[in-house]
Amino acid sequence: MEHEYYPWGGDFTACTPNGSVAVVLLNVAYAPPESVAIYGPLKTENIGIEKIVANVISNPHIRFLVVCGKDIRGHRSGKSLLALHEHGIDEQHRIINAPGAIPYIENLHEDAIQRFRDQITMVDLLDIIDTQTLDQEIQRCEASRSPSFGEPFIAIRITPQQEIQLDDARALHSRIVVNYMGKIKKRGT
Repeated sequence: MEHEYYPWGGDFTACTPNGSVAVVLLNVAYAPPESVAIYGPLKTENIGIEKIVANVISNPHIRFLVVCGKDIRGHRSGKSLLALHEHGIDEQHRIINAPGAIPYIENLHEDAIQRFRDQITMVDLLDIIDTQTLDQEIQRCEASRSPSFGEPFIAIRITPQQEIQLDDARALHSRIVVNYMGKIKKRGT
């Protein structure tokens, strides 16, 4: 049975579905090896972290999360992600001991956070931008051959609504198709 991983879209690259490593990029120009499961940037200490958690736990093969590069000023999203893994969230859904400006997890339940904390080993490479060091650490994680963490955990599913078409005679017979996020998907005549 083929599983649909990564239910919450975003700015990431999916590589090897059964890869054991995911990589979070913070202000670093680095393309991890194709053997990783997924990689992408993290910008915010709230929705950005929520997307990472939801997507990582959807793939039980991912057992390591490498956080690398220079943290985001003000947001401190890298440190906030590490704090989430180490300490979890409080009753107000604030990431405990997170240094970010607004480190709140509002779209995920506590069971998703706990699954993340149980499934993942964090690899703190904050301030590391040397690609050789990053490659070596990823290889070290992959060599551990950690087993899958059971079944996928789908914490949230973003489903697109039906597309709408706006026909506007004033636009010289152009047609605009708008996707579920309200962004222009296609322009045509």
